Amino acid sequence: MKRLRDRGETIRRFVLENVEAHPRDITGFTARKFGISRQAAYKHIANLRNEGALVSEGRTRKKIHRLAPLLDWDTTFDIQPGLAEDRVLAEHIEPRLGSLPENVLRLWEYGFTEMFNNAIDHSQGSTISISLRKYPASTEIWVMDDGVGIFKKIQQALGLMDERQAVLELAKGKLTTDPSRHSGEGIFFSSRSFDHFVITSGATYFTHEAGEEEDWILENERGLTGTNVFMKLSNHTSRVLKNVFDEFSTDDNYGFNKTVVPVKLARLGTENLISRSQAKRLLSRVDKFETVLFDFRDVDTIGQAFADEIFRVFAAQHPGMKLYPINANDEVSQMILRARHANPDGPQGQGEPG
Repeated sequence: MKRLRDRGETIRRFVLENVEAHPRDITGFTARKFGISRQAAYKHIANLRNEGALVSEGRTRKKIHRLAPLLDWDTTFDIQPGLAEDRVLAEHIEPRLGSLPENVLRLWEYGFTEMFNNAIDHSQGSTISISLRKYPASTEIWVMDDGVGIFKKIQQALGLMDERQAVLELAKGKLTTDPSRHSGEGIFFSSRSFDHFVITSGATYFTHEAGEEEDWILENERGLTGTNVFMKLSNHTSRVLKNVFDEFSTDDNYGFNKTVVPVKLARLGTENLISRSQAKRLLSRVDKFETVLFDFRDVDTIGQAFADEIFRVFAAQHPGMKLYPINANDEVSQMILRARHANPDGPQGQGEPG
């Protein structure tokens, strides 16, 4: 009897440790791990749900299982004089984050205050809502306002053709619609501080996940009002805020002088990247940086004019900048080499950055 009880505890502990990575298939995953039937595995999951350790959504085989939060908290603030992100952090967020490692608290301190302050200063809304869910392994925070929407505001401020172009500008960094009050670094560095970071507004959104190479996503089926920011972080991550900043600094002054530009975001819809106007769209504001990594992941081909505008014309006009293509396939790499060979005396920066 004790052996059976110990085995049951082992199985249930396995479920709790793996359900976050396998929310849709934890039943089958557990059954395969322990060589038991799906029915037997599901019985353990049902027990955990009855104990309040798991919550489930959906029906039968389409069920999604999640850890039950240790803390589930929501509140809303009116945007009015006197509302300050540091006070909200100290009075409402930090007490609920509880005892976490110092590096984790510093990441939350930076990301939350940046996003909350953006909502105060830029949203043109009347309220900001916060949701906080703390789980045994991770914490999630949403910051949501009822304003005009971040992508629409950027589109209007920069005179862009499409809200989706605002995602490209955010991805580059150093973007602000109010330079007298903001440096434009908050969203860029916040997106890289968390395990999962998402901004949704209207029918457009972008996301960045730790460990992924600039995985920006642009389409959302449901149009949402205002701006919704989602941040998720492991309660035990080894990430340090200083290292996040250092990754995009190339000098001893720790300035934000290096960026990664996801080239695929220069496309609108299914168009191919062939023209100089598309290249100029991609190059907008990159002269604010000393080192630029053009990420060609998910770009199968580019035109001669597109490559020439970036790697010959722009490079010749900015000889002090270092321009590197990364994640380019053979066809794209050959087109870039052709453009560079047409300007043998210009800056090179070929291949992967050192």
